[in-house]
Order: sequence, then C-alpha cells, then structure tokens
Amino acid sequence: MSGTVAVIDYGMGNLHSVASALEHVGAERVVVTCDAGEIRAADRVVFPGVGAIRDCMAEIRRLHCDELLQLALTEQRKPVLAICVGMQALMTDSEENGGVSCLNIIPGRVRHFGHPLQDADGQRLKVPHMGWNRVRQVRPHALWQGIPDDSRFYFVHSYYVTAEDRSLVAGSVEYGVTADAALARDNLFAAQFHPEKSHTAGLQLLRNFIEWNPAC
Repeated sequence: MSGTVAVIDYGMGNLHSVASALEHVGAERVVVTCDAGEIRAADRVVFPGVGAIRDCMAEIRRLHCDELLQLALTEQRKPVLAICVGMQALMTDSEENGGVSCLNIIPGRVRHFGHPLQDADGQRLKVPHMGWNRVRQVRPHALWQGIPDDSRFYFVHSYYVTAEDRSLVAGSVEYGVTADAALARDNLFAAQFHPEKSHTAGLQLLRNFIEWNPAC
C-alpha cells in the first residue's frame, strides 16, 4: 500500500503532471506541498525539479526542503524518488550558473555536456539533450521490475551527473558521453529522466516506487 505520497513543491516546474501520473498508477493519496508537516507525515516522498540549479537550490534552502529531505532519507527511512533537477540537487556541486553548491547527499558532480557534442558516428548532438533515449540498467533494482533493459525514457537536460561512487549507478545513458541516468542507495532512487513523461516504462517505474519497500 502506497499511503500518502508527498511531491515536494519548491516552486520549480509543473509538479501536477508528476502527481497525476502517481495517481494514475494507483497511489492512494498524493499531495503537492512544501508544508513541513505534510512532508514529514507522508509515507513516500518525490523530489522533482525543473529549471536553473541556482534558483532551485535557493528555494530548496529557503523553504528548508533540504532538511526535510535529509529527515526522510536518514531518520524516517521512507522511500524517496528524485527526478531530473531533483537528482542533480543531490550531488556535491554543479557547473551550471558558474558553479553552484548542491546538497552533497550523493558525492559527485553535475557537468555540462559541452560543445560541440558528437555521437559515436561523429554526428553532432544538440544541447539540451531533449527527447527519448535508451537507459541501460547497470544493476538490478526494485524500481526496474517489469521494465526491459534499454527501455526508452524521456530526457530534458543540459547538464549530466557523474557520481563518485560508481556502485550507486543504477542506470546509464549515452549522449555524446556516458551519463548517470539513475542512482540508487538504500531508500533513495534518483532519475535524470522524467518517468511521468515516459509512457509505459515511466509509469511502471512510478508503480514500482509506490509499491517499493526498501527494507526488504
């Protein structure tokens, strides 16, 4: 049973598409909120994000979402799903906006794809990386259940994640470089792609999330 899923709202992005997708896959109750009491009381937490990392980090800290996220991860030990810039915010720092300190929950860097960016055949690739791409499942995880390896997910990003601890990488994507598409540690799963925009595979990942018991 999923219980209540809190989608953390710090004012960056259309979070109602995430909420609608969670409801579609069977979440009992979904709240889009920045209220500390609601987030603390929720059974699961989704930490999304869209936009410039400097603005995101300013709002995350202003609203004390960083403290609520740490509480959910370390003391309450509830399942947490980070999406897109939410994943990037977990890292140590980002090259975006001239360099921004992030939450350092997962040591590593957020890097710009660079120009010019080319694929293995020498074809120029556009930045931002926008559209469908295959995700290779680097290691098994409960959130991959029912999702074939190399399934396509929807991406929108100009910066990519590289985690220091390579054992945390759950999925990778090729786009001129090999980037970390998914990271996982204990009760945390983070995805660079947007599962709420990724049709069958994305909905299955969200369904897996609302059924996930990290303690098992």
